[in-house]
Formats: sequence, C-alpha cells, structure tokens
Amino acid sequence: MSSWRILRNAANDDIVLARVKLCASIWCHFKGLMLTSNLPENEGLLFVTGQESRVNTTIHMFFMLMSIGVVWLDSSGRVVDKQLAKPWRPAYAPQAPARYYLEANVSILDRVQVGDVLRFDETAT
Repeated sequence: MSSWRILRNAANDDIVLARVKLCASIWCHFKGLMLTSNLPENEGLLFVTGQESRVNTTIHMFFMLMSIGVVWLDSSGRVVDKQLAKPWRPAYAPQAPARYYLEANVSILDRVQVGDVLRFDETAT
C-alpha cells in the first residue's frame, strides 16, 4: 500500500493536497517536519493515531524552521480544528478530539474549513 495519498474534500471531490504522506510510525511522528525549510505547496504530512484524543494529537513546534498550517480531523475525516502553528512554540492542541492531523503549508488553512469532511483513500504517485 502506498504511503502517499491524495487529500480531497468529500463534498465536492476537489483536491485539497495532491500528495500527503501517511505518517503512522513512531519515527515519522517524532520527526514530522522538524528541520524542514521548504515544503512543496501541494504536499503535506497526515499523522495517524490509534484513537480520537486531544492529547495524542497535540503538536510542538520546537526545531521548526517555518510556520505551518495544522488541520485536525476526527475518525470520520471531519475537520474539528485548524490553526496557524509558528516555530518554537511549545504546544498546539485541537479544540476537539481528533484521530488525524495534517501538517502542510499555511495556505492549507484557506482551503479547508471546520466541519469539512476530507478523504484520503486514493493513492498518489
């Protein structure tokens, strides 16, 4: 199974991001986008956790070189929160429990709204 997926808005099938890398391993969760200085506009990391939680989907921004847009989704793919995350801040937590969270360029915050349902079942190359 490919670790790269296409992220779409389920309501209108619009592509939100052409390539999101599924991040489920401990190493991927640890590293995330730390020390990344450039991220293509159409790419992001989609972190997968075992269950919905606010604690398990809280992020830090230590060792980050750029601001990012973070989008939290529940188990059904519904966006429960989104935030601008700035480098060297200690913590960002979602307003509601989430199972997935997406880290991408800040522009992602303009393309999704709280309440949108996103799907990532389609593989990308």
